[in-house]
Amino acid sequence: NWRLADNYKVARMGFVNKMDRQGADFLNVVKQVKEMLGSNAVPIVLPIGAEEDFKGVVDLIKNRAIIWDEAGQGATFEVVPIPEDMKDEGMEYREKLVEAVADYDETLMEKFFEDPDSITEEEINAALRAATIDLSIIPMTCGSSFKNKGVQFMLDAVCKYLPSPLDKDDIKGTDPRTDVDIVRKPDVKEPFAALAFKIATDPFVGRLAFFRAYSGRLDAGSYVLNTRSGNKERISRIYQMHANKQNPVEYIEAGDIGAAVGFKDIKTGDTLSDEKNPIVLESMIFPDPV
Repeated sequence: NWRLADNYKVARMGFVNKMDRQGADFLNVVKQVKEMLGSNAVPIVLPIGAEEDFKGVVDLIKNRAIIWDEAGQGATFEVVPIPEDMKDEGMEYREKLVEAVADYDETLMEKFFEDPDSITEEEINAALRAATIDLSIIPMTCGSSFKNKGVQFMLDAVCKYLPSPLDKDDIKGTDPRTDVDIVRKPDVKEPFAALAFKIATDPFVGRLAFFRAYSGRLDAGSYVLNTRSGNKERISRIYQMHANKQNPVEYIEAGDIGAAVGFKDIKTGDTLSDEKNPIVLESMIFPDPV
């Protein structure tokens, strides 16, 4: 999967899970991401305690600690100063983080040599985001997802550092009528183009086609062209999917992920596009089963 992500230039972050289990060692996993996967893994947190004593993380960017509320199963937490016995390690790894970020951003490099403490939290976040999108740094976080510990921090980091559709290049495809290469910008005003990436069956709504909209807008009840079959498909309803429920939505726009219902023939990897402006996007390649 890492090799695939490298091939397709997918920005990524590390979340070291199961920190409450026996033998959990966050910094060892960071080292493995560096050595085995050949990636510049940089911790942005440090675990407080390990195995059954795992109770929080040190946030190296904000220079503070987050301790989970045991009764709330990690869903609630309080922000506290860094524990005394971790101050030295916290300082050491914060310096490594600032140095890694300064290595990437030359303007911060000058500030780093003059006074590392003069680099603000905003500057670290902006440079870390740019470096993550550029695949130069893999920010590493940790937690125990079963107990909901560290999950909020990780999701906040996803929002802060990983690219939105606007940070990515325009999607490339081909015009099926002429085989000429064309592009679509992640913009609502462009003609609609989406890729169906998963087909699932739901006991209540029937077959669902999960799709990612790259450009344009699709209203529930309207028609799209399936460029593989050359046929029109009516998308009767569109859902926004959650883990345990689906929300019906009126429309879906560039950058969104939704699930369509009411289609006749859509397969994984099909491109759905505006009828007057057909496009074929690159389909997924499935490795042969072994």
